[in-house]
Amino acid sequence: MADAEAHRAAMTSTAAYIPAPEGDQPWGFDWSPEFSRRARGVPVYAALRFLGRDGVADLVDRCCDHAQRMAAHLRETDGIDVLNDVVLNQILVRVRDDDEATNAAIERVQRDGTCWLSGSTFGGRAVMRISVVGWQTTAEDIDRSAGAIVRAARA
Repeated sequence: MADAEAHRAAMTSTAAYIPAPEGDQPWGFDWSPEFSRRARGVPVYAALRFLGRDGVADLVDRCCDHAQRMAAHLRETDGIDVLNDVVLNQILVRVRDDDEATNAAIERVQRDGTCWLSGSTFGGRAVMRISVVGWQTTAEDIDRSAGAIVRAARA
């Protein structure tokens, strides 16, 4: 490679919800174009082939319903603000309307291991980014995950 640093700079994602790699180990995402734009047609074809049109629609509806359930749980807790109208499978959350408290809660949830979520920014402020995408996710999983988030926010 003629200029490895220029190549890496051109390929590295700047999305706030993608954590930077630790240490000096090369990270694959830094060396390939638009890592989130892989050949999406293959998994879509496989999902349609296996689940069928109605099965995929059910999967999407369940993920959206689970996201709304999660948001409802979180809205019940003082100090946790759901920032978006949850109509899809994404939830943006702030803790005590404070960047430091939000980032600390994200770190606690990640360490706890009950569920995975990431941090991002919205309107220049730190947010917890929750994306409900698991085909195996149940209402009980959502309840347990919401409890982990509430505990992390209160700590």
